[in-house]
Amino acid sequence: MWKWIQAFASPKNFYQISAKIIPWFMYPFIGLTLLGLYWALIASPADYQQGDSVRIMYVHVPAAWMSLFIYIVMAVAGAIGLIWQIKLANVVATVSAPIGAVFTFLALVTGAVWGKPMWGTWWVWDARLTSELILLFLYLAYISLNNAFDNPKTAAKASAILAIVGLVNIPIIYYSVEWWNSLHQGASIGVNKVSMQIDMFIALMLISFAFKFLYGALVLMRARDEILIREQNSTWVKKLIMGGDK
Repeated sequence: MWKWIQAFASPKNFYQISAKIIPWFMYPFIGLTLLGLYWALIASPADYQQGDSVRIMYVHVPAAWMSLFIYIVMAVAGAIGLIWQIKLANVVATVSAPIGAVFTFLALVTGAVWGKPMWGTWWVWDARLTSELILLFLYLAYISLNNAFDNPKTAAKASAILAIVGLVNIPIIYYSVEWWNSLHQGASIGVNKVSMQIDMFIALMLISFAFKFLYGALVLMRARDEILIREQNSTWVKKLIMGGDK
């Protein structure tokens, strides 16, 4: 198993294998998105209090989940690259940051749109909203720090440390509703509970898994480009550019 992981972590092997894996992420993403849109817009009912505005939830909640998930992946990958000096781990962390920033921004924007009819305002300095905004700043700081150094190794080390330190914000976001008085509603889905209608739950899960497959496809595609840039002086890349190696 470890030998297989080491082989896959080789930039050349990853570049070749990832091209075959990408469709296995894209096709489920497309299928789940179409099913999710059907369940979110047609099959699931309007909320008895929020009406049709509750349908924003099917984008807002999965986007918020993804913002946390991607940051954890980014920090773990950064730690692996920092400790074991695996190039691919640093690449995954680097290319994940912009994707995570987009999902975080999407969560904040859809939250504001959803919050306007519910709270009567686009924004409040609520514990959940504020900590999610801090997460966006962490993503942007990671991207800026990663681009601040000419040496990729130095950039990877500095940004990995920032990502690891920033992990403290993840439990704050998750438990903020429980720790502080908050306008933000508590979780409707937990390990032992699902306090929503089954059609709503299905729509939420479909979009959530669709986002995860999208993230996987985007990481692989962006990682392939990043590897070509970092390994541009390698023999295998030169052969690939000349058309002598696929």
